[in-house]
Amino acid sequence: MAQGLLYVGKTQGAKGAMEIQLQYGDGTIGVQIPDSVDVTVLEPRKMKPVDSVGLSLKEALDKASKCHPDILPAMNSKQTVAIAVPDDSRPLPVSEMLPNLLEWLHSQIPDLKAERVRVVIGSGLHPNNDQEAIEYFVSANLPEGYQVTVHDAFSSPTVNLGVTTKGTPVLINEAFATADYKIVVGQIDPHQIVGFTDGVSGLITGCSGEATLEHNHSLMFDPAAKVGVLDGNPVRQDMNEAAQLVGIDLAVDVVLAPNKEVIEVLAGRPVETLRKGVKISASLYGVKIDKKFDIVVASCGGYPKDMCLYQAQKGLNLASQAVRVGGHILLLAALTRGVGDDIYFDYVSQFTTPEEVVSDFRNQEFKMGAHKAFLFGRTLSKFDVAIHSEMDQGVLQKCHLRAADPSKVIAEWLEGSADKKKVGIITSANTTYFIDE
Repeated sequence: MAQGLLYVGKTQGAKGAMEIQLQYGDGTIGVQIPDSVDVTVLEPRKMKPVDSVGLSLKEALDKASKCHPDILPAMNSKQTVAIAVPDDSRPLPVSEMLPNLLEWLHSQIPDLKAERVRVVIGSGLHPNNDQEAIEYFVSANLPEGYQVTVHDAFSSPTVNLGVTTKGTPVLINEAFATADYKIVVGQIDPHQIVGFTDGVSGLITGCSGEATLEHNHSLMFDPAAKVGVLDGNPVRQDMNEAAQLVGIDLAVDVVLAPNKEVIEVLAGRPVETLRKGVKISASLYGVKIDKKFDIVVASCGGYPKDMCLYQAQKGLNLASQAVRVGGHILLLAALTRGVGDDIYFDYVSQFTTPEEVVSDFRNQEFKMGAHKAFLFGRTLSKFDVAIHSEMDQGVLQKCHLRAADPSKVIAEWLEGSADKKKVGIITSANTTYFIDE
């Protein structure tokens, strides 16, 4: 059997069918597949989680300080520390990790006062309707005195730290950029254009100005800007260079299993930490397939990966790698927070077909938000796509998406076919990526 091809979650469904349970929002949803179909369930490898996130974090930090004695320079009580963390659109256990990170910092810098520590939540272009709720998400488990702020790409003060060789202006949240010691906390995950995410990508996408995001992401048209690729990926290279201009001192990154358990905790220099984590993440989520499928049923992986259409697009993009051109994709995404981005919705609503979106976007100035319409359009123009969600069908139609009942649309796609169809079931589509053997 090819790497990563595993069978999971099959139960007896209706007569002549099997039922497969897949993550959907905060729960699961059952999908009926006829017994006569050639079905392969694709899921990430199983890896043992760490016994204790706090202990693993401390060990990783102690190891980093031993390998790089200068990673934590001598600091006085008047100097400041900034820690960039993602918002709740990422499953990273920030509320568990942050107190342990702060405890380690205070043990290393005894004179460090809580009021000299700035925690910056990277909300970037994500919906920011309730800053108090996002701040609480981080500060609930912290003692009083720490500065906790939410970065908004449109309105938060930034500092211009220069321009990368690819022309990206590096505009970084003022509270983070002006700190004496800078830490990023992130998650190493496969990503459709960055190759793999980490604390650095979290800073650039979550704690920068709109112009930084737009120019960096405009590099996505390069064929090398794709999932699983670090070397030669212009988006990733640009982020790494921006991080050097920022002067990040310490990166703390984790690799998570699909069920959000922590597989590995890493700490050290940003690029070094990324490369170590990528090896683990790639072995976990990279799947080799020998032949593409006629039909794919793809779960984004549940909340928060399927919280809105803006996030769920990643699952559709990666799932399309496992389908033959002209084949069918059923995306399962609860979308309890709706579309997720007004710029995307306003832009895509202007057009009647995905092909029109792709053509128009290529001929206009790059715009974040609208780029999601292009990424959707690129997939929708090559495959027959249906989606099952909690969203209004009329809203989905304006996004050029067809709402469908899972079992009914699968039966529709199989009806009248003389050949035995190959069906792939992807359990964690937002992170699983496919490699042709």
